[in-house]
Amino acid sequence: MQLKYESVEELVSVAEQLGKTISEVVLADQAQQLNKSQTEIFNRMLENLQTMQQAVSVGFSENLRSDSGLSGGDALKMKEYVETGNIIGGSTLGKVLMKAIAVAEVNACMGRIVAAPTAGSCGIIPGVLLTIMEEQNLAQEKVVMGLFTSAGIGMVIAKVASISGAEGGCQAECGSASAMAAAALVELYGGTPRMIAQSCALALKNMLGLVCDPVAGLVEVPCIKRNAIGAVNALTAANMAMAGVQSVIPVDEVILAMKEVGDLMASSVKETSDGGLAATPTGRKLTNELVDLHSVC
Repeated sequence: MQLKYESVEELVSVAEQLGKTISEVVLADQAQQLNKSQTEIFNRMLENLQTMQQAVSVGFSENLRSDSGLSGGDALKMKEYVETGNIIGGSTLGKVLMKAIAVAEVNACMGRIVAAPTAGSCGIIPGVLLTIMEEQNLAQEKVVMGLFTSAGIGMVIAKVASISGAEGGCQAECGSASAMAAAALVELYGGTPRMIAQSCALALKNMLGLVCDPVAGLVEVPCIKRNAIGAVNALTAANMAMAGVQSVIPVDEVILAMKEVGDLMASSVKETSDGGLAATPTGRKLTNELVDLHSVC
């Protein structure tokens, strides 16, 4: 999908001028762009939310394991830890972590997920929004609108910079997803469009420079754990924005900075598995073991 707006500032300004939320502006824009009714577009996003919910459920399966053997089971470990009541930071934080990991593990195990905005960052938005939906007993319809807020921010980032790890590193994937999640969270808690912009800036700049270095070229190590960190980063950014904390650098400049940093990154740390964690002794060892295993098969 494409968005006609060229910047987050433009999106915020339009929302303010119309006295609408960012989600309402994005929903109307998408209906117009796709020549469909707002109800049709809303129902498509509802299906995305339901797919996210299903992925979380599957992610807690005892038998979940990826073909590589590198992932599966960590979401269940987090869930069991949260249920002990000893989780550092409280149950809300723990539930965000376990859901983010669950969806990312389902992706690694070839399950059905929503690319939000990519498969590699698929756990961040569900981890945040589904937890808040549960904790605050929010109506499904309200959370769907939160997803439109996320989508609007994501489409601006994709248009101006990139959401691709191969082009911009993991900052473009998990960083963008974290900014998108923070945006939705602020709107769900009644924050203004300006606060949403601040939350995006704070979330994205906290992950600026994050490289994409998947071991053996698989979206598992370190990707899954980065989804958990990205989700918590979204909570942090949203809380700061709601408190009135502002980013000194405006959000659209942060997005452009991310693009510049991505352009400066060596190809070895942009999804090629030639650098970073993928090039560590353990990373190389795991890669070689998987190559040997596949050659035998």
